[in-house]
Amino acid sequence: MAKDGEKSEWKEFIWNPRTREFLGRTASSWGLILLFYVVFYIFLAGLFTLTMYVMLQTLDDHKPTWQDRLTTPGMVIRPKADETYEIVYNIHKTESWDMYTETLDKFLTPYNNSIQAQKNYECTPDQHFLQDDSGDVKNNPKRSCQFNRTILEDCSGMEDRYYGYQSGKPCIIIKLNRVIGMLPGKNGQAPYVTCGAKTDDADKIGELMYFPPNGSFNLMYYPYYGKKAQVNYSQPLVAVKFLNITVNQDVNIECKINANNIPTGSERDKFAGRVSFKLRINTNN
Repeated sequence: MAKDGEKSEWKEFIWNPRTREFLGRTASSWGLILLFYVVFYIFLAGLFTLTMYVMLQTLDDHKPTWQDRLTTPGMVIRPKADETYEIVYNIHKTESWDMYTETLDKFLTPYNNSIQAQKNYECTPDQHFLQDDSGDVKNNPKRSCQFNRTILEDCSGMEDRYYGYQSGKPCIIIKLNRVIGMLPGKNGQAPYVTCGAKTDDADKIGELMYFPPNGSFNLMYYPYYGKKAQVNYSQPLVAVKFLNITVNQDVNIECKINANNIPTGSERDKFAGRVSFKLRINTNN
C-alpha cells in the first residue's frame, strides 16, 4: 500500500486534476515565471548590447587604443626551417639547400621593384615619414615607402638566384617586428644590425657583408601606422652575407638591433631586439 501511495503522490505532483496544477504550479503561475525570465534575459541582452556599443565607440578601426608591448621589438630571420633557428646544409647536395633559396624567393617576391613601384612611393630618405591626422579627420589610407629588392644587392636573388648557398657564402634576411607608432633612431641616426658569433665560436664566423650598407633600417620606413591604415606597408630588411665562415662546424650566431633610443634588452625578455641561430655548412661529399 505504501508503494501505491507514493506512486499516487508522484502522479498528482506531475498533474493534479483537482487543482489543475502541473509540477506543482498552475498555468497562470507558469506563465508568470516564463514571462519574468523572458523579460529578464531581454534586459540582460539589451544591457550587454549597450555596453558593447559604448565600448566600440571608443575604439579606432585603424589604431589600437592601448598597446601592451615591450619597448624593444623582436627580430626574425629568413630563411628558417619550421620553428627552428638552424640553417644546416651541404654544398654538394642541392636538395639540402634549395628549400632555403625557395623560401627566400617567396619572401622577397613582394619586394620586386615593379611591384613596389605600383604600390608605394619614393620617399625622402633619412627622415621619419610622418603622416599625422588633422584633428578628427583621419589621414587614411596612409602612404608607404618603397623598399626595392635590389637594395639587397648580392642577397637580392637577382644576380645570384642561389643567394650564395651553393658556394658556401649564404645570405640571411633580417627584419624587425612591426610596432605601431615606433620611431627608432633619433637625430638622424638610423638603427642598424650587427651580427657576431657567440663567445666560443668567435674565430669561426669570418667576414660579413651587410645590405643595405652598414645594415641600417632607413628612417623613412617609420613610423608604422597599422595594417588597416597602411595596407601596402613593406617592412625594411637587412641582408647579411657570410663570406668565409668556417665549414663542417656549428657556428652559433647572434644578430641584434642597435639604436640610440631602443634598449638592447630587458629583464622581461632578454632576447628582445636580437635573434640567435645556428649555421653549419658541410662540404663533405
